[in-house]
Amino acid sequence: MYADRIKHLPPYLFAAIDKAKQEARAKGVDVIDLSVGDPDLPTPARIIRALSRAAKDPSNHQYPSYEGKLTFRTAVADWYLQTFNVALDPQKEVLALIGSKEGIAHAPFAFINPGDLALVPDPAYPVYRTATAFAGGEPVIMPLLRENRFLPDLDAIDPAVARKAKIMFLNYPNNPIGASADREFFKRLVDFARDYNIIVMHDNPYSEIYYDGHRSLSILELEGAKDVAVEFHSLSKTYNMTGWRIGAVVGNSDVVAGIGKIKSNIDSGTFGAVQDAGIAALRSPKSVVDKIRKVYRHRIELLYHALLDLGLELEKPRATLYLWAWVGGSSIDYAAKLLDRTGIVATPGVGFGQFGEGYVRFSITQPTNRIEQAVERLERMK
Repeated sequence: MYADRIKHLPPYLFAAIDKAKQEARAKGVDVIDLSVGDPDLPTPARIIRALSRAAKDPSNHQYPSYEGKLTFRTAVADWYLQTFNVALDPQKEVLALIGSKEGIAHAPFAFINPGDLALVPDPAYPVYRTATAFAGGEPVIMPLLRENRFLPDLDAIDPAVARKAKIMFLNYPNNPIGASADREFFKRLVDFARDYNIIVMHDNPYSEIYYDGHRSLSILELEGAKDVAVEFHSLSKTYNMTGWRIGAVVGNSDVVAGIGKIKSNIDSGTFGAVQDAGIAALRSPKSVVDKIRKVYRHRIELLYHALLDLGLELEKPRATLYLWAWVGGSSIDYAAKLLDRTGIVATPGVGFGQFGEGYVRFSITQPTNRIEQAVERLERMK
């Protein structure tokens, strides 16, 4: 009945986690879910008010354009200039998306022919590999290892493979690891992509969830990056808008146009009122995000020290909503033991790829009092 592309899909990690949560709750367990990076904090009120006003505008009740309103794309360009000092042409270098996942999933169809190679990190957001396979491409794994600061070793990529690769997916600050990339790495990456004529698809939804003044970079800040790269960004994590489904891809105009051609044949764009609310988000005072970041930083500190006290090996992340802890052995078995003994749900690292085995990811997207309860329960694991 099903096409081969469906038959060959690996089991979706979070479906298995949902099943385990449901079974635990059915037994009366008070589950603390630290498995998914879905912000618990509400969307700021000013954004909700903007949506309410925009939803009453009849012009937003019709089909939206697939590329997004020019007013929204201009707001994205203005935000990039203010945040990263990156100048973008809103008409050619910005495309609105129904959340960045949509654009990431569509991108390989624009640039991958059957049998073409795509360089994909591991561990990583599963959509990079799945989207490549859906387009008929072959994912080539780039291991993200602790000894290399969880950055891909560009020198270890076989030149013959690099010459055949059409695209490369990367994501810093990183999900699931929480690692960040510095300017030196991005410079080497841009040079590598230029040498081998590879399009870099940089996924950057966590750029504003950083701590202790360690501002995250956009790859487009690097000289020459627009020649080889686009960047996917989302309002989901920055403004607690995961359910709103709005983001953008920006950068190289030809790559943006290619993704737009796929998009225009598949969907009709983002609801206009959500775009108007997105404008309000992007034009929010700096204090709005500072307040959100302060809450997350406190939670990171709580959970980080609790996991250290438990004897796990991990580094305090400079950004993201995640702690990536080395547990040794089977990550699935450890996550099962954690749920059984404490009622805490965490994500087995192997669900993000083979090089995630031995790690478990903890998210901080639960109310602070629940994080505090989780810390108390972790004492039982000692």
